[in-house]
Amino acid sequence: MNNLKKIFDADTWDEIFESISKNRTRTIITTIGVFWGIFIYIALAGSATGLENGFDDAFSGLSKNSMGVWVQSTSIPYKGFEEGRRFPFRLSDVDYLKDRVPEIEYISPGLQAGAFSGSPPRVTRGIKSDNFNLFGNFPTQANISVIKIYDGGRYINDEDIKYERKVAVIGEGTQERLFDQDEDPIGQNIIINDVNFKVVGIEKFSEGQGFGSDSDITIPYTTFARMYNRGDRFGFMFLSGYDYVNPKNLEETVLDNLKVLKTVSPDDDRAFGTFNIGSLFESIIKFTSGMIFLSLVVGIATIFAGVIGIGNIMLIAVKERTNELGIRRALGATPGQVKVQIVLESVFLTIIAGIIGIIVGALLLFLINIGTANLEDFPFTNPTVPLAIVFGAFATMVTLGTLIGLIPAERAVSIKPIEALREE
Repeated sequence: MNNLKKIFDADTWDEIFESISKNRTRTIITTIGVFWGIFIYIALAGSATGLENGFDDAFSGLSKNSMGVWVQSTSIPYKGFEEGRRFPFRLSDVDYLKDRVPEIEYISPGLQAGAFSGSPPRVTRGIKSDNFNLFGNFPTQANISVIKIYDGGRYINDEDIKYERKVAVIGEGTQERLFDQDEDPIGQNIIINDVNFKVVGIEKFSEGQGFGSDSDITIPYTTFARMYNRGDRFGFMFLSGYDYVNPKNLEETVLDNLKVLKTVSPDDDRAFGTFNIGSLFESIIKFTSGMIFLSLVVGIATIFAGVIGIGNIMLIAVKERTNELGIRRALGATPGQVKVQIVLESVFLTIIAGIIGIIVGALLLFLINIGTANLEDFPFTNPTVPLAIVFGAFATMVTLGTLIGLIPAERAVSIKPIEALREE
């Protein structure tokens, strides 16, 4: 109980501050290790989180376990077919994949004009006219690309597909180029290749939303196929797996089944093109997790080295204060009281250095976030470190400071009063 009172005793803290003030330069130098360790940890861990958030925002318009597949040309002769063979996907291929790859949650064939093939169609509304990329999609595309529609509108639905309706979902850029600023496009008509389409929705565009832009137009897949006489043929598809599915394994399974279906050599890696969002995100998460782990290892190691430096200084301080400690012991100070003061000084220096490191690290992250806010091609958003991790690091500092402080404390109480009084 007496030792606990000693912690809150004003005289104890006066002695601690007096001891620190006598050797300010030495104290500052020795606490830099602890400061630097927590600063490195906060800076690296926060940067890793900022990168992860940045990539998450950049691809916020896509399912995290999605991929795109398109047809290219074969590079290996196989079963009588020559190298360089090209072939289309067919709608029956969708059912084939669904039956054989149960890990697929959504699959959406796609048609396009102007984006990757063909010339963009001319779109007219009143006296305004321009060229736009045109897509023919199924409703499932909204689940894969996480498409968001402004209130009052909708996306393509099953009835549109079934009845080949002439309806269109336009992007924000399309709205700006075809409609007046205060005009509501919903329910209005636009003319695509001399065919009237009713606008049923306006799509909110976000970076990373598939391969499109805010100036695209989407119509029902079946309507597109009839307009361009595509029949059941298409060139690319998007698909996404369930959350538990490994994206790389899903890609391999899909390609293996397509190679069997299209009579392509199992060793042909060029017959199909893919873009695997899931694998990309998996790599990003592994990278950021590695950075956080590295920051933890480097931070703790640096903090430990800094705390050891504080312990060494405390040993020197005990040696310098041998006479003072002898007088205190002779006046009745107990070994416990002497220990408390030495340990308190060690913990105090550790905490102060750690708090400064946390503040400076957070300030650096704040400045980096401001500096990168206007860089469109730099994925960095909201670099933060969870409070649980900060408190964990803080608790580690206090624990190490206490343990290291016990060494000079034991050295202090081992000094006999009579011998200490003889010291010059």
